[in-house]
Amino acid sequence: MNRRDALTTVALAGAAAIASSGPAKADTAPDSTLDRIKKSGVLRVAVIVGQEPYFHKDLASGQWSGACIDMANDIASKLSAKIETLESTWGNQILDLQGGKVDLAFAVNPTPERALVIDFSTPILVHSFTVITKKGFAKPQNWADINKPEVKIAVDIGSTHETIARRYCPKATILGFKNRDEAILAVATGRADCNVSLAVLAVSTLKKNPNLGELAIPKPLLTLPTNMGIRAEADRRYKDFLSAWADYNRSLGQTREWMLKGFESVGLTPEDIPAEVQF
Repeated sequence: MNRRDALTTVALAGAAAIASSGPAKADTAPDSTLDRIKKSGVLRVAVIVGQEPYFHKDLASGQWSGACIDMANDIASKLSAKIETLESTWGNQILDLQGGKVDLAFAVNPTPERALVIDFSTPILVHSFTVITKKGFAKPQNWADINKPEVKIAVDIGSTHETIARRYCPKATILGFKNRDEAILAVATGRADCNVSLAVLAVSTLKKNPNLGELAIPKPLLTLPTNMGIRAEADRRYKDFLSAWADYNRSLGQTREWMLKGFESVGLTPEDIPAEVQF
């Protein structure tokens, strides 16, 4: 075999190897979230117990309801899918997204740290932060009133409630708990003086537990958009779809209707909701 024939043989062999390896790589490439939902017909959603108006679980039937369940069902209908729920917490749902356990997490505040590990839709609504105080504790007029070492603030670890407490009350004694229910229990039993909480959650909590304490809205009024969280991936179709869905329903007022319906589950009417509580 002369030199030119030898080079030709090597080139053909290399081309054949590349051609044969191409389909194998394509077959093992992971589907995008949107492709997986369409293929399986299932939208996996993180849900959290006792977080009305977002989520409500009927303990007798095990059925879930609430504003975010209504939203999830509407999103699923657009994708010709049905929803499947996975019980989580405000902090753990970020890990559930990263681990590929769920396709969607609601009421996620887009912090810079979270943006490094997950992606977000555009906002579904805007939140304000409040404080639930125990009985007999002076209602704070501003955040400085509870920014004292002797004040014990209960928060759920990994949540934006914790972020706000540590940002605006760094001198206070911050007590971290596994979930929000434990943080609320700390206030109810006197282990903590107050709890930092999103307004929509706080008004529902006090409606269910009127003897717990009082609602305070310290100044300055702190607001933060809440978005849907999704797994970070190169394919933008799912993110763009959810953003268009969020913008469309927020502009039509449909999101507000879902929230008000969620409040009804705990006996709250629009008149019961303070003006500062935005959504």
